[in-house]
Amino acid sequence: MMKFAADLHIHSCLSPCGDMSMTPNNIVNMAYLKGLDIIAVADHNSALNLPAISKLARERDILLIPAIEAESREEVHVLCYMPTLEAAMLFGEYLHENLPPVSNVPELFGEQVVMDEADVPIAKEEYLLVQSTLLSINEICEKCRALFGVPIPAHINRPSTSVIASLGFIPKELHFTSVEVKNTLPPPNIDLSSYHVLYSSDAHYLEDILEREMFISLKEKSIEEFLAYIAKQKL
Repeated sequence: MMKFAADLHIHSCLSPCGDMSMTPNNIVNMAYLKGLDIIAVADHNSALNLPAISKLARERDILLIPAIEAESREEVHVLCYMPTLEAAMLFGEYLHENLPPVSNVPELFGEQVVMDEADVPIAKEEYLLVQSTLLSINEICEKCRALFGVPIPAHINRPSTSVIASLGFIPKELHFTSVEVKNTLPPPNIDLSSYHVLYSSDAHYLEDILEREMFISLKEKSIEEFLAYIAKQKL
C-alpha cells in the first residue's frame, strides 16, 4: 500500500460560490505546488469544468477523480465520485435535467463559468447550480451507482446542507461506506467507526486547498483503486 496526499472536495469557478480565481489552471497548479497526488473537483450539480481540469491534471501527474456535489430535494449534499470523465458528464446531464428552471443571478450568487484548458471562458451556466434538484437522495445515489460511481454524504459536520443537518441521521438503507468531514469544522458528535472518513477542504478559494494534510492508502494511484477503497465496507 502507498500513501497519497489528497484533497477530495474542491470547487471551480463553475460553482457560483467558488471564487473566480478557481480556474482549471490555478486549481491544478496550486494542487501541484501544495504537493497533492490526488484531487477531486466537485462543482455543484455540474461536471462542465472537468474536461479542462482532467487534461491539466494529467500533465502535472495529478490524479483527478471526476466528481460532482449533487444536491437532493431534501437539501442534502452528496459527493458523487465517478469512474470516468464520461460517466461524470452523463451524471451531470442527468442532474441538469432535474434542476428547477431557476436562472442564476450573478450579482447575488456569483458567476458560473465554464473554461477550457487555457482558462478561456467558453460558456456560462444559466440555471442556478446552488439549488436542490428535483431528485431524492435515494435517486441520486441510485443513478450514481448505476454509472459505477460511489456516493458519499458531503461535509457531514456542516450545520446546513449535510445529511445530519437535513435528515438528522445517516440512512442505513443508502448503504454509505464513507463520509466526508470538512477539515476546518469540529467533527460530528456521532460514531463514525464503521465509515471511511475523508477530510476535505471544500475549497472555494485557492488558499483553502489542502497542503498534504489528508492521506489515503491505496495499492496504486488510480481512480479504480480510490473507488474500491471508499466503496468497501470498513471492518
